[in-house]
Amino acid sequence: MPAQIIDGKAVAAQVRTRLAGEVTTFREATGLIPKLVVVLVGDDPASAVYVRNKQQACEKIGVTSVLHRLPGSTSQQALLELIAELNVDKTVNGILVQLPLPSQIEETAILDAVTPLKDVDAFHPENVGLLVQERPRFRPCTPQGVLVLLQSAGIPTAGQHAVVLGRSEIVGKPMAALLIQKACNATVTICHSRTRHLQDITKTADILIAAVGRPEMITRDFVKPGAAVIDVGTNRVGDRLVGDVAFREVSEIASAITPVPGGVGPMTIAMLLENTLQAARLQALPG
Repeated sequence: MPAQIIDGKAVAAQVRTRLAGEVTTFREATGLIPKLVVVLVGDDPASAVYVRNKQQACEKIGVTSVLHRLPGSTSQQALLELIAELNVDKTVNGILVQLPLPSQIEETAILDAVTPLKDVDAFHPENVGLLVQERPRFRPCTPQGVLVLLQSAGIPTAGQHAVVLGRSEIVGKPMAALLIQKACNATVTICHSRTRHLQDITKTADILIAAVGRPEMITRDFVKPGAAVIDVGTNRVGDRLVGDVAFREVSEIASAITPVPGGVGPMTIAMLLENTLQAARLQALPG
């Protein structure tokens, strides 16, 4: 039986509709409009597309979006000075620095410079720590989007073995941190480039989450029949956009699968909007 296709576009549209109503309620209660500032350094084409999509999504739900576009030659000090200005600007609720950054800029230094209350990507060490302690201020956008997709498809996590392929700070590690929390109660294995007998491990997964950045690496030989497969990868191969999963062949044995494009990607933006509204709420609190 062919796998259930988990439609990220449709689920993200539902989230945006809910958020539009919540933004209206927030504006009426406080007189404030949530504001997200995106900082883009350089002219990476993929980053430019991501930023445009984020701005359009903000506009649709009533969130103000401002883009600071800086040349690729921007120094680390100049970028830090801009972030310092945004940190103290009371009209700014969320700050997002689009990755990757040019080689002369240390990403960690920049991400650490964003004040935790405006860190809507949830990359700051303080927000990472709160997440691990199960008291998150913000939930990381892509991993939280994955959880919402699983829930929308009726796929349980409690008691299930989830295998996460990839250990990045953006997806792999926070994905595992969310899955082991009491709200999910999954048993989690993280695999990476040094994992031995990889296929033996992935074939034990009830839920397989691929975030390795290798085009169509995950074939049916990696997947247990009936598993749910979530493809976080986005890779350009010629004129095609493909994930980390060989979609056609894996969909023949999986119980559910996300497509690329149209799967996790739209959810990442939807969760960014949710975090921006949450940031505005926290900053509007008295004191």
